[in-house]
Amino acid sequence: MAVLIQVRDAQKRYGDQLLLDGAELSLVDDVKVGFIGRNGAGKSTLLRVLLGEEELEMGEVIHHPSLRIGYLRQHDPFRPGESALEFLIRDSGQPDWRCGEVAGQFELKGAYLEGPVKELSGGWQTRVKLAALLLHDPNLLMLDEPTNFLDLRTQILLEHFLRDFNKAALIVSHDRSFLAATCSQTLELSRGKLTMFPGKIDPFLEYRDERREHDRRVNATVIAKQKQLQRFIDKNRANASTASQARSKAKQLAKLQTTEIELDEPTVHIRAPRVEPRRGNAVRCDDLAMGYGDHVVADNITLEIEHGERAAIVGDNGQGKTTLLRTLVYSLDPLGGSVKWGHGVEIGTYAQHVYTSLDERQTVIEHLEYVSDSNTTRQDLLAMAGALLFRDEHIQKKIKVLSGGERARVCMAGLLLGTSNVLVLDEPGNHLDVETVEALAEALEQYKGTVIFTSHDRHFMHRVATSVIEVRDGKVKNYFGNYDSYLESVEKEVDEGERQRADAAKRSQAGGAPPPRPKASDYRQNQRDQRKAEKEIKNLEKKIARLDDQKRSLSDKMMTETDPDEAVRLHEQIAEITDELNAAEERWMELSGED
Repeated sequence: MAVLIQVRDAQKRYGDQLLLDGAELSLVDDVKVGFIGRNGAGKSTLLRVLLGEEELEMGEVIHHPSLRIGYLRQHDPFRPGESALEFLIRDSGQPDWRCGEVAGQFELKGAYLEGPVKELSGGWQTRVKLAALLLHDPNLLMLDEPTNFLDLRTQILLEHFLRDFNKAALIVSHDRSFLAATCSQTLELSRGKLTMFPGKIDPFLEYRDERREHDRRVNATVIAKQKQLQRFIDKNRANASTASQARSKAKQLAKLQTTEIELDEPTVHIRAPRVEPRRGNAVRCDDLAMGYGDHVVADNITLEIEHGERAAIVGDNGQGKTTLLRTLVYSLDPLGGSVKWGHGVEIGTYAQHVYTSLDERQTVIEHLEYVSDSNTTRQDLLAMAGALLFRDEHIQKKIKVLSGGERARVCMAGLLLGTSNVLVLDEPGNHLDVETVEALAEALEQYKGTVIFTSHDRHFMHRVATSVIEVRDGKVKNYFGNYDSYLESVEKEVDEGERQRADAAKRSQAGGAPPPRPKASDYRQNQRDQRKAEKEIKNLEKKIARLDDQKRSLSDKMMTETDPDEAVRLHEQIAEITDELNAAEERWMELSGED
């Protein structure tokens, strides 16, 4: 077991903040480590130190000679007009057939591989970056918040990729479900110290809470004993007959020490708006069409959300989740149909188009005072600001100097201090650490109003959602099941896709030696053939569904038909449709690679 990176006695500070204080770390060649810590604790700084992009003030970082780091870039590495395939070839220096082979592991094919990569969604661009990492054959992956803006399907693909990646990984994430699925050990940065726990994140958090509670109980006992000894000393040290006992007790007192409880920050507590529960429809959509200009994202939407629901909007990136939220709050005009909110509804919105339009002349505390309800105390304001990382002099910062993440947190704080009885939240967990996401989930569980939200954090979705609305293939509908059943259905789809690719690879190699490596022209022709086959499969699926409906309708009609001649005619029609249906299904199975 080789040590790929070792950090010894690391010291690093920014201004008055001590980020690394004698920190120690060893990363070995076969362990995947989940890296957690409060926002601002220094996680990204440590990654840059490990990458050699920043230097330590004291201490050293030792790299193994065989170390090959693969770092998931957050910036945009793509050139204008460049396709994903062209980027992979340029970035890796590998031939196009090899780049296409690796890209296939992330379902990158057709227009996603050969079209302009800058036109892809953030999730698909992340898939391209992951394929680029793999082409460099790293033995240590460093991923900084890899699930940000990834849809569920891409998260599962990334999990499967990491599960099959038999080298080391260091993953910074606030997504507990993702870390639990991918990492066998947990690293925490707290108060400048690094703690490596030989287990997954959930047992680590339980262990940490139990350790802190144990330390609190021990401290309480020690403090009680200290008081008891001090009272004896004060009472008896002036008495000649008991002075020696008092001196003995003083020695005992000197040995009693409390344990420092390592709380990186005060415990986060968030409260939701205080509202009265309501009944009936919060919002109703009738024959709604939504989109941009002439582009219809989804139509024929008939939907009701009841007061008190916490409705999770789910679906792949690019399907229209954010478009639906913006249409519901009138940020986008409907292309058709209507959106009707119930009487007395007060909507609070958290989305990028909101937190980029804050009044830049105000300070953080001035904004919170302006948007909070009249019963909010100064202590409430400071507590909420502190929970979202605005403490001490930071509450006096002007909004115009805040980063995008800081503005997002200001917007969230103001929203939670308000009086809204409906909260519409687009990715509320972004820019928040593990503890703050947990506190937000707990606050929303206690909230008496209605929540309509999107999130890529599965742990958060599982805790908060009471109903699920799916946006898919131009349609929006209630998903008849809870979030766990939706998650299970997507996992099955991903597993089936991976099984089909594996079966196809086995069939292509059946009979002995592996197939010769394809030429570039052969690869592009294969891509064109694959796109053609995928189009035919979709048309066949529509045809099969239509023939199935026709056959079922005719069969129902024949069961009640009393005219013998008409019954014979219906029987002949059913036979013709059955033959056509069988032929379509056989062709579908052939194209899909089914046995």
